[in-house]
Amino acid sequence: MTSAGSVRTPIEAALVGRLLERPPTPQRLPVGALTRAEKAAELQRLQARKAMDAAYEAELVLGLADDTPDTLDPPPGHPGARKGSWAADTELPGVSEFFPAELAVVLNCGRGTAAHLAHRAWVYRESLPATWAALAAGTLDEARAKVLVDVLAHTSPAIARAIESRLLPGAGQLSTGRLRAKALALLLERDAAAIDGRRKAARRQADVRVYPASREGMATLAAELPAEQAAEGYDLIDQLARMAKADGDPRPIGQLRAEVFSRLIRRPADSGLPAATAHVTVTAALDALEGGSNTPGSVAGLPITAAHLRELLARIGALGLRAPEGGSLTFALTDPDGRLLATTTPAQLAQAARRGCRDHPADDCGCPVLGAPPATNAYEPTAAQHAFVTTRDRTCRFPTCGQRVGWTDRDHVLPHADGGETDCANLCCLCRSHHRLKTFARGWRFTMTPDGTLTVTTPSGITRTTRPPGTRPPAPEPPQTTGSPPTRAAPDDDLPPF
Repeated sequence: MTSAGSVRTPIEAALVGRLLERPPTPQRLPVGALTRAEKAAELQRLQARKAMDAAYEAELVLGLADDTPDTLDPPPGHPGARKGSWAADTELPGVSEFFPAELAVVLNCGRGTAAHLAHRAWVYRESLPATWAALAAGTLDEARAKVLVDVLAHTSPAIARAIESRLLPGAGQLSTGRLRAKALALLLERDAAAIDGRRKAARRQADVRVYPASREGMATLAAELPAEQAAEGYDLIDQLARMAKADGDPRPIGQLRAEVFSRLIRRPADSGLPAATAHVTVTAALDALEGGSNTPGSVAGLPITAAHLRELLARIGALGLRAPEGGSLTFALTDPDGRLLATTTPAQLAQAARRGCRDHPADDCGCPVLGAPPATNAYEPTAAQHAFVTTRDRTCRFPTCGQRVGWTDRDHVLPHADGGETDCANLCCLCRSHHRLKTFARGWRFTMTPDGTLTVTTPSGITRTTRPPGTRPPAPEPPQTTGSPPTRAAPDDDLPPF
């Protein structure tokens, strides 16, 4: 195998280039022509091929990691050195802390998923080489290999290999549950401290997450907790729900548990904590609110001239929209393609409608009177710029990241020190981890167009593009005329949450 630092001949380079340009060609048999026994046999062959691909994937991941050393990372004591939650990814010795972010862009997955994949590959190489070899040979499926990695990742390579030698010969005949139980039992015999390491690692990686539910209008709020805390919390919720049921509440017990859980989270009783108000942004098309269309998330096509502002104000008044108690009401005005044009409050709308165009105060000229906040000479964005950029971006804009906007920084895409303006066309929301990557990692390139379309290119040359949520993708390019050179479309992005 040719290493990254070796010299290839021109023929070798050309051959590799030709192979990488070829599209994937799946090996398939005509299913309709197979007997029942042949279909079963082909399914088993498919499992073996998937195992081989998993072993090859691990080899590629480790090769890319070896090409990404930590020699250029910010050293300890540097203002940008990793600390706290800025660098929660699993570390690989000698590998750059920014490698999981690059792998995430390459694979178009989340950074946590990429970090987990890289760590698994590392465990194969360092602690479970026989398991990796069995994968490559197709004699052990990936699900069982993952079980061995999960259980043995926190013990020493010597102990891991000893347990591997005991379990691997019969691993294929055990269910994944039985394999895990046997591996844990052997690990407890040889290295009980590793079990504690697994538990501590799980607590460090715990979080609260929200998922869209399969039923309309519902979502799942989940917390990873130590087992005893989860059991205690559920018992408390269940008791309170059954009390409500005993008092005559006719709703199903499950609905009552959900109601109790929600009330405890949103308004904890006797907690001694100061009152807090949740900030929730709701985006809706004005014509959709009136029932005239099903357009999502924009004020569809309303030009922001004085005349149209007056019309907009009248329609808002007719809808009866008003700020909630202790909150505020802000409008995001977009063009027909979802591009954010301005953010404003009802009072600012009313003032702009009364004042009209400053250049033509006596005429209904149609000149715009609202727009993006102006640039500032200061480094810190103004309050108006902060509102505009957070409304436009809504989450961290790095491809594959969906960190909520409240946990992000307003970053200069072209650095301020290099002449980048503090302007909405040069500001985007990045979470602290990806802000640090952009600032300190070598070989990355970030560019942004005035409408907020962000393009990120990794050191390995992979490019991904994200547009602000709600922005419609550009129209497809017209077909090429005869004799015209071919063009390559810009890479598309995933809609939120990427």
